[in-house]
Amino acid sequence: MSLLGRLLPLCLLSLYGCMCQDHDDHPPAMFLAGPLINNGEPSKGADPFDCSHPIPPGSWQYFESLQSRGVTHFKVPLSWAHLLPTGRSSQPQQAVVACYQTLLKQLLDVGLQPLVVLHGSTVPEALRSTYGGWESQELKEMFQQYAEFVFREFGQLSDSWVTLSSLDELRDAELQNALDAHSSVYRRYHQLFPGKDGGVSVGVKARNVPVICDTQLLKNTDFLSVKIQYDCTNGKILAEELQNVLAKCGEKPILFYEVNINDCAPSELLSDTKVSKALSSGDHNVLGFDMENMFAPDDTIPKSHSHQSDKNRNGLQTSCLTTYCKTWSNFATMTSSERDTFLNESFPIGFQWATSSESFKVEGAWLEGGKGETIWDRFGHENKVFDNQTADLACDSYHKVDYDLYLLRGLHVNTYQFSISWARIFPSGYRDSHSEKGALYYDKLIDALIESGIQPVVTLYHWDLPQALQDKGGWTSAFIVEAFKDYADFCFSRFGDKVKTWNTFSSPWVVSHAGYGTGEHPPEVKDYVVASYQVTHNMLKAHAEAWHVYNDKYRKTQGGEVGIALNSDWAEPKDASRPEDIAASDRYLQFMLGWFAHPIFVDGDYPATLKNQIEQKKNKCPLSVPAKLPVFTPEERQRIKGTADFFGLNHYTSRLVNSSDGGCTPGPQGVGDFQAHADPSWPSTASDWIYSAPWGLRQLLNYISTEYLTVTKVPIHITGNGMPTEYNGDTLNDTQRVEYMKGYINEALKAIVRDGVHLQRFTVQSLMDGFEGQQGYSQRFGLHHVNFEDPMRSRTPKQSAYFYAQVIKQNGFGSNKVPVFRGEEMQLTRSLTALSPSEVPSKSKVVWEKFSHQSKFQRKMFHYGTFEQDFSWGVSSSAYQIEGAWNTDGKGPSVWDTFTQKPGSIAANANGDVACDSYNRLEEDLYMLRALKVKSYRFSLSWSRIFPNGRRASLNQKGVDYYNRLIDGLMRYNITPMVTLYNWDLPQALQDLGGWDNLDMINIFNEFCDFCFATFGDRAKFWMTFNQPHTIAWSGYGLGKIPPNVKNPGVAPYIVAHNLIKAHAKVYHTYDDKYRKTQGGLVSIVLNADWVEPEDVNVPREVVAADRALQFQLGWFAHPIFKTGDYPDAMKWQVGNKSELQGLPETRLPSFTEEEKNFIKGTADVFCVNHYTTKIVGHVAAWLSPPSYESDRDVTETEEPNSPTTAIGGQRAVEWGLRRLLNWIKEEYGDPEIYITENGVATDDNVDDTERVFYYKTYIDEALKAHDLDGVKVKGYIATSLMDSFEWLSGYTVNFGLHYVNFEDPNRPRTPKRSALYYHQIMKDNGFPLPDDEKVHYGQFPEAFNWSTASAAFQIEGGWRADGKGLSIWDQFSHTPDKTYDGHNGDIACNSYNKIDEDVEVLKKLKVTHYRLSVSWPRVLPDGTNNNINEAGLNYYQRLLDALEAANIQPQVTLYHWDLPQALENVGGWLNETIVQRYRDYADVLFSRLGNRVKFWITLNEPYIVANLGYGYGSFAPGVTGKHYIAAHNLIKAHAEAWHLYNDKYRATQGGLISITVNSDWAEPRNKYMQADVDAVDRYLQFFLGWFAHPIFNGDYPEVMRTIIRRRSLAAGLPESRLPEFTPEEIKRIKGTHDFFGLNHYCSVLAFGYTPGDIQDYDSDRAAAAMADRTWPETGSVWLRITPFGIRKLLKYIKDEYGNPPIYITENGVSENGVVDLNDVHRKYFYENYINQALKAVVLDGVDLRGYTAWSLMDNFEWASGYSERFGLFYVNRSDPALPRIPKNSASRYATIINCNGFPDPALGPHECLNLESAATSTPTPDHTAHTAVPVLPPNMVDFLGLKLTPQDAEVGLYVTFAFLLVSVLGMIFVVYRLLKTRKNSKAALAESVKLQRM
Repeated sequence: MSLLGRLLPLCLLSLYGCMCQDHDDHPPAMFLAGPLINNGEPSKGADPFDCSHPIPPGSWQYFESLQSRGVTHFKVPLSWAHLLPTGRSSQPQQAVVACYQTLLKQLLDVGLQPLVVLHGSTVPEALRSTYGGWESQELKEMFQQYAEFVFREFGQLSDSWVTLSSLDELRDAELQNALDAHSSVYRRYHQLFPGKDGGVSVGVKARNVPVICDTQLLKNTDFLSVKIQYDCTNGKILAEELQNVLAKCGEKPILFYEVNINDCAPSELLSDTKVSKALSSGDHNVLGFDMENMFAPDDTIPKSHSHQSDKNRNGLQTSCLTTYCKTWSNFATMTSSERDTFLNESFPIGFQWATSSESFKVEGAWLEGGKGETIWDRFGHENKVFDNQTADLACDSYHKVDYDLYLLRGLHVNTYQFSISWARIFPSGYRDSHSEKGALYYDKLIDALIESGIQPVVTLYHWDLPQALQDKGGWTSAFIVEAFKDYADFCFSRFGDKVKTWNTFSSPWVVSHAGYGTGEHPPEVKDYVVASYQVTHNMLKAHAEAWHVYNDKYRKTQGGEVGIALNSDWAEPKDASRPEDIAASDRYLQFMLGWFAHPIFVDGDYPATLKNQIEQKKNKCPLSVPAKLPVFTPEERQRIKGTADFFGLNHYTSRLVNSSDGGCTPGPQGVGDFQAHADPSWPSTASDWIYSAPWGLRQLLNYISTEYLTVTKVPIHITGNGMPTEYNGDTLNDTQRVEYMKGYINEALKAIVRDGVHLQRFTVQSLMDGFEGQQGYSQRFGLHHVNFEDPMRSRTPKQSAYFYAQVIKQNGFGSNKVPVFRGEEMQLTRSLTALSPSEVPSKSKVVWEKFSHQSKFQRKMFHYGTFEQDFSWGVSSSAYQIEGAWNTDGKGPSVWDTFTQKPGSIAANANGDVACDSYNRLEEDLYMLRALKVKSYRFSLSWSRIFPNGRRASLNQKGVDYYNRLIDGLMRYNITPMVTLYNWDLPQALQDLGGWDNLDMINIFNEFCDFCFATFGDRAKFWMTFNQPHTIAWSGYGLGKIPPNVKNPGVAPYIVAHNLIKAHAKVYHTYDDKYRKTQGGLVSIVLNADWVEPEDVNVPREVVAADRALQFQLGWFAHPIFKTGDYPDAMKWQVGNKSELQGLPETRLPSFTEEEKNFIKGTADVFCVNHYTTKIVGHVAAWLSPPSYESDRDVTETEEPNSPTTAIGGQRAVEWGLRRLLNWIKEEYGDPEIYITENGVATDDNVDDTERVFYYKTYIDEALKAHDLDGVKVKGYIATSLMDSFEWLSGYTVNFGLHYVNFEDPNRPRTPKRSALYYHQIMKDNGFPLPDDEKVHYGQFPEAFNWSTASAAFQIEGGWRADGKGLSIWDQFSHTPDKTYDGHNGDIACNSYNKIDEDVEVLKKLKVTHYRLSVSWPRVLPDGTNNNINEAGLNYYQRLLDALEAANIQPQVTLYHWDLPQALENVGGWLNETIVQRYRDYADVLFSRLGNRVKFWITLNEPYIVANLGYGYGSFAPGVTGKHYIAAHNLIKAHAEAWHLYNDKYRATQGGLISITVNSDWAEPRNKYMQADVDAVDRYLQFFLGWFAHPIFNGDYPEVMRTIIRRRSLAAGLPESRLPEFTPEEIKRIKGTHDFFGLNHYCSVLAFGYTPGDIQDYDSDRAAAAMADRTWPETGSVWLRITPFGIRKLLKYIKDEYGNPPIYITENGVSENGVVDLNDVHRKYFYENYINQALKAVVLDGVDLRGYTAWSLMDNFEWASGYSERFGLFYVNRSDPALPRIPKNSASRYATIINCNGFPDPALGPHECLNLESAATSTPTPDHTAHTAVPVLPPNMVDFLGLKLTPQDAEVGLYVTFAFLLVSVLGMIFVVYRLLKTRKNSKAALAESVKLQRM
């Protein structure tokens, strides 16, 4: 700066001081500079800066220099036309608003006050054409609206305003309207900002001041802004003008707003004594001066900097014509320290924070749902990726939408950018191949995002072209434009109602360059001469067409935006002194960014630099042209230009570029004559092309704003920014990525704040590690680590994820202003009613009476429903278990610190010294809570962290700060803190004083709690004094297992409990008296309770024992607090008597005084209970010595034997106990509001925690039953626990967490388990709402639907040697010891061979239209051949057919139902290929002899069972092992021969149908989020159903079977596959041998994959195990759970897999075992729900279902299970030699369904089809007692006088009935009395009459 420039402000200050010497209260001087002008540098006559361009990059430094020279204010003229282009304040141009806001903030940040000018005077032409000039009243009103808008947007950023700066340009009416407008604006400003400093002014030239001062307007200005002009010749005139102005305006402050000095130096003005005198004389009020012309000419905005070293800076080239050069030069003079100065500010409000993924990098499922192959699939499968890796599974995001949303919620992003896989939507690339499953995946993802408050941003194309399109030329061919347009059209129409931001392409330069230029990427085209440029040409046209499709068809209705995401480095000249390198850098950007951006954002054509360079090369290299650039037609240019609503930018790194001679070499460097390098000083990454150079982003953003966004003014979105790390070392502690992100995000912030770049979004790439193209999984871009070795593909946040979450929370890097939180007050709803003491046993024993007689079906039945909307869902932890930092920041030791640091105390010498390190990882804990989206978080306070020695005097502020941060963090995310004041970690200093055995602890604890209430109670509203005092007293002071390890079981527990209860009561009263009124919280205590079930509920003594066990555990604390203030009588009685028997002078149980009882009673606002398991309890006379709490109870405890075990012994998962416990609490403690404050399960697994999922599903459903069905006031549920932690005595050997914590890693990374996702879903659904597929569908089956029931010959006929029948394999098998249950056999079975009439009679009762039966092969052909036909056997079947025909029941005949003639088995049976011909001969006999009456034939029943159980496992006849594939092969061929026989020989004359019946479960993945389990489902079904159905319906075994079995066989050294192969002729003969699809189905399974060993068997081949969901009701068969949903899904699967064949369900039924109950509720439920699901398959899914068959007609011989399992609709009383068939209640229900042909809608009233005669219910003889007296009803219903009522209604009914009965009895007594009296009187009268007569 020149010396003059430094001195002039001092001169002005001196002058100003003179002027103000008589004004002590004069406001501070205003020294004005500005304004900026549009090229960034002040100059005469230039247009003021109007935010049509970015703020000049060096403006910040310019402002700082002005401030350093004494300038106080800076003029900021606003552009009315740019702010409100339409004139309407409702339609501002937001980019301009943001620009001005940025400029004003910059001024304030450097200490300059803005003087904001609303307008000059000239009406902008755009407004004039609409509203007219100032003469228009409408324009005046528009200006007032404009001013209101300005004040609203900028009013907080400025104190000084000029409404109209050039009033002197107006005349007459125009001037008057303008003055009126000003006056209105003035008044409005002071209404909006009363008392604010500064003010509002108008601007006029000095000579026109009287225009203002002579009018009333002077009152409507706070100061006058006057313009003056000075030159060397008119100083006298100026002095006179000044005197006139100052005199005319009196005391009104004057600001010399504009001082123009012409033709002389500024010093001459200051030395002009006339002017000085005019200014200093009189009592004038001068505010300040314009300084702009006082500075030297070179005092302008400084240029910005670059990375160049200081030694080269003097040689910088500053003469610039190109945008690049101007942008670069603006930054080139900065030093590196200036350049890298960190900006601690925030992004604009509403800034969008995003992360991203790309379809082929994360989705996996490469063939799932019909997805087509992509070029990246082909590339990977050809082993062209690092380590031969593929994207087949990738991150498995296709199955993990919920997991990915969990991560996004944890990050707290508001935007998620992902790409759609074209081949997943259109497998062939064309609409006609549309895959609905693919579209549904994206529907699910988009819906989940929106539901979580995250906006989806969708990229239509990210490199994964369908291979089918590439095979036709891909992006080089013109057809691709139309194909992409149609694909985009589909996406817009399908997803556009929810997706509002679209990227057509992401990094298309990479496609052109690496895919079609260098060939490094697929499709590996190496043609940089033609193909690369043609690809760009076509992509640009495709982009434009997609944009126009959206613009023309969808924009109006969907209101979204479409842009493109272009990738670009920033380029710096390698030598800043060489103009050639500067020009080369420009070419670098034009060849990378301009290649795509220029056509779209500028003029529809390629940049001139690119075209000229290619033309030069063409001329230079005529024989080997290195590039051929296609040409756009004028129409194409017009269509491409402006086709973007935003500019998407992917930016990762920068380059140093130098000029070179590229010769005739193709490619950008050759054609562009440049070379690119990386500065070795820049930090490198795992990628050799990405170096960290954050400052390049800011410069690139400035370049884009100037180069591309002056014509098309749209915002910029950073659509990708990130860096890769190696997959080695500490992958989770990615500090390098944190530094990278910090730098780049801060540079984006500078571009917004300092440069005015209109940037709206920042996207971090990427959400998680993925498949990174050629590098496979060796490079990791993710914020989350993905374990690619784990089939679960578990995701774990890295440190960069937590960093990014913090940036988002603070919206940048500004000072984190912590908001003041106040918790919502919680209403105290509990009314403290007086409760009487519990009786012995308590009245609550009604709970056992109500529930203990439930059947297993009733107990296990899943209940659908939801809790109230305000239900509190949460998770829990406790201080010692998670915090760690045991001796950090002043924390004192606790008893657990002391205990665990003693070797041998805990398994593996574990301790809580570090635990989960939550003290240092609060943000990581908050991440989990955000991701879970819990409503509440229960945690405990560490007493010794707050009071290190337990007393207030030792207060540790750092401990308090930690809990303040935790509570504030919870409040910020609307999570309610639930605070436990004491969770077992007593300060060791207090234990040294005796701990809880010391009476002083009551007051000491109260002191601690008082402090906590005062400190945290403004936010924490839910307090729990103690967690599990029972555990403290008994385990800590009785057993001595936990600290303080006191072993005094007979006395100490009672004393400690006594003190704990009194301490709790005191704390409660402290809160009640001091804090409740102002804080409005709740206080309670957390009690733990197992449920206890009596050993025999029918024995009163056992019920008393169970009640006593509860009183000793729960009642010990609950009875004093919730009932009477005293212990339960059961305890007092037991302990008192035991003490006396032990010879003690008084009871060991302390007593409360009456005063204490009253003090304790009612000291809980809600009931908090921890519950984990259920025990079986029995009465015992326990020992007297030594005295012990345990023996005082006189009970034994054992585990409930039928429930699953857990990782902790004695803690089985007995879900039904929770419902009973909640009911007991309701009954016992006056129906309080209950919070389940802990419930969870210990496992020893990691992230795929199926057992925990089942646990939560079943336990929460039991809580829901208690809430919905029993009226228990359950208000909240807290899952235990948030994460794996220190589990007390178990250390880290078991875990309870919803999140896995790796305790081997010092960072303690937290990984969500599957249970976390499951629990989130429960919370989101608020329970278990009834799914649509579980809702009853009312309607009818088709009119000709076949209703049937079934049996099988061997199972019912008996007569095993009658009338010449031969032996079957089941005769042989069942007479072999240990083959069937209890040696049962089929010798008699149901004796149906002799009971045709009885069987047909029960069929008629069922109203079936058909009956499925099987023929016994050895009964017809005793030796299995047609050499010996047994006519007696045939006669039996003919008689049966006669009887059926007479009953109008159609037969469905199975040729073979497993009972092979033993004679054929003796020669190999189904392993001998001759069986095929034998079977054909047998079929021929039946077709010929019975076929004229049978029109429905089934060749084989369940060949799977024959092959696998009969010849594989050997568990069924004939008991052969390991030959399953051979048997199946022959079964299939035999079926085909029988079918062809019928087709060729009999069909024409008999006209029947013939097919096979196969059986299959339905399978669901055990873990739906895991591809391995999804694949296991496919294998399960293909190896089960497909084994037989695939050859018959499709021609051969399933491909998966053939491939796997062959591979495993050869790997085992076998010469060929163990699976036999069909010859081409056999395939042809087998395929199509069906007239329908016969299906036997019973249940569903959960399938999961596993890695088999080397065993060569069916199970190892299939590698898919199965299990059941615990909530599926059990039956009489271990393999059968009731799963109605599966039948519909299986039917749909068959439809889709096998071409929608006609299907007949040929078996479906359910079993029971044990005691007979004819009221078979479970079977009624089974048939109602399975058949209804079948109806849905017909009506909703279009399945061609023709018939349904119930298995079975009657109880019969169930193969290896003998008669122990019963499937029948009719009970067969085997204790009666007559074997009567007795209908069960299900028979009547099935008959009703048949009669109605479905399910009539009850809303339409009772249907006549429901009127059936009730089924008989005769009682069997004593051997099998049938319980028919009390029908079993659903759990919430009872049978009362034949009516099904709720218990409450039945109770009322009982009372009413009793009342009527009582009245009736009294009435009868009265009548009898009257009759007797009348009779007596009659007798007396008669006697008197006789007497008179005698007289």
